[in-house]
Amino acid sequence: MTLKGVFFMQLTDKNIALVVNPIQPKAIAVARDLAALLTQRRIEHTVFTETWPSTWVDITEAWIVGGDGTLNYFINRYPQFNLPLAIFRGGTGNDFHWLLYGDLSLEEQFQKVAAASPQPVDAGLCNRKLFINGVGIGFDGKVAQDLAGKAKREGKVSYLLTILKNIFRYKSFLCTVNTTDFHWGKKCFMISVANGKRYGGGFRVSPQSLVNDGLLDTNIVGRIHPLWRLRYLPLIQKGTHQNLPFITYVKSSMVVIKALQEIPAHADGEAFSATEFNIECLPGRFLFLY
Repeated sequence: MTLKGVFFMQLTDKNIALVVNPIQPKAIAVARDLAALLTQRRIEHTVFTETWPSTWVDITEAWIVGGDGTLNYFINRYPQFNLPLAIFRGGTGNDFHWLLYGDLSLEEQFQKVAAASPQPVDAGLCNRKLFINGVGIGFDGKVAQDLAGKAKREGKVSYLLTILKNIFRYKSFLCTVNTTDFHWGKKCFMISVANGKRYGGGFRVSPQSLVNDGLLDTNIVGRIHPLWRLRYLPLIQKGTHQNLPFITYVKSSMVVIKALQEIPAHADGEAFSATEFNIECLPGRFLFLY
């Protein structure tokens, strides 16, 4: 048997599920292009759009086509999933995709994923719901609430417009933040508990985060006068806000945040609200091809 024949057999050993966000035209178009690339290379695959798999028998990998919200939905629908995963950019928020693949073109990412070995990636659990990129509490949660259910412009533009709508009128809230060896209690503007480095279509909220260190990065933004908020927004976009005097940062495997009233929040951009947030890191919970 020739080396070419061996390589062909290795390719055909794969059976890939393309799991697509069915309501995002961009995701459907990307899935069509991926299917063409797989067909061209004679790699077995099945495209799932309206109906996602009920079983993963005979599937070797799942390639998710969508944004951060699609990935969040996937991991919560299949919380025990243990096959290799990839995420292809096909949503309005693609921050976790950027973390793994940067600005690669579709074909470049296809080549990278097809050749990659699976690597463990941490996930998080917030109030019994999985997340993989991060949780935002307070102002950032309010932004996510306002974006929920609305037609979104692409990525950062939509996020920025909603920020500008709320930045002067959102009120700071009193809360406590506790880890195993850190205790904090004051008024704050927002809190991010991050696994990834950025969200909101490119805001580098937690540039120091790593997805494979078994820890979460909590960034507390203290009380800021409304007139000063707009001044500091560009620093958060760039990820150069860490040394500002009202920023408190802690790295830990768990964190508990409590407030006196219900606070808006989001997990991977998916909005919810609560008075208490019990958050923990799940080291190496999923396998990704990158």
